[in-house]
Amino acid sequence: MEWLNNILEYKILEVSGKVVTPFQIIVLLLILLVVKLISRSIEYAFKKRAEKYDLDEGKKFAIIKLIKYFIYVLAIVFSLESLGFDISLLLAGSAALLVGIGLGLQDIFKDFISGIIILFGGSIKVGDVIEIDELVGVVKEINIRTSKVRTRDGIIIIVPNSNFIIQNVINWSNSNKLTRFKIEVGVAYGSDVRLVEKILVSCAEENEMVNSRPKPFARFNNFGDSSLEFQIYFWTEKIWRIENIKSELRFSIDDAFRKNGITIPFPQRDLHIKSGMDPRGTDNPIGFKGGNE
Repeated sequence: MEWLNNILEYKILEVSGKVVTPFQIIVLLLILLVVKLISRSIEYAFKKRAEKYDLDEGKKFAIIKLIKYFIYVLAIVFSLESLGFDISLLLAGSAALLVGIGLGLQDIFKDFISGIIILFGGSIKVGDVIEIDELVGVVKEINIRTSKVRTRDGIIIIVPNSNFIIQNVINWSNSNKLTRFKIEVGVAYGSDVRLVEKILVSCAEENEMVNSRPKPFARFNNFGDSSLEFQIYFWTEKIWRIENIKSELRFSIDDAFRKNGITIPFPQRDLHIKSGMDPRGTDNPIGFKGGNE
């Protein structure tokens, strides 16, 4: 078995006077394997215990992530110690390097800190419906640096965690169960405005996705350039399907307007041509010739 001992004690690498051998590499891999098994066992046990306390999925996910990160950090420190490295000396010796890396990777560290804030704060959780930069999606995963958001198109977008901290983010899941939305529509001048109001409210009330309490209502918003501007307000719990609901309401409104002879006008502009002016756009009267002719 001497050949095996020679292989296990073969010097692969030497760092700061410390020799790395195949045996130490095997020990390191075993430590990481054991840590992975321990983290999975803790995750399973925590999920079982969390069911008794009725924790939501977002909080469970955040706590499990933090526990895993803590375990892996301890495992890395223990592994380096098992290889004979002094962690305190390594940190002290690499302080200048870490400062240089920190200056060059400010955005990455900002994402890391933002990830910790999100996981601890719980303002955004897995399963929440959010809107950021006019993008609506469901949070599928929150990692320490980035998060995964699935859009209505089924596309997974990787979002840096700092975006959730420094930008305005709408968390529809943190709002009240009932959320108010509106649809804008314009009708031609001369239309019966009370009939328009009645039609708008009726279309909203007939949609089964629209809540009856509070009741939908219409607002005569303004006298526009080409139309009388109305808004129909309604409440719904179906936040994820809101664009489909709005589309259904627009179909209903258009159909009801056609049946009642109410016109939705297109933008109109009046063009006035002053007689005696050059059609080429100059202020010279037609027929006037300039120059020496």
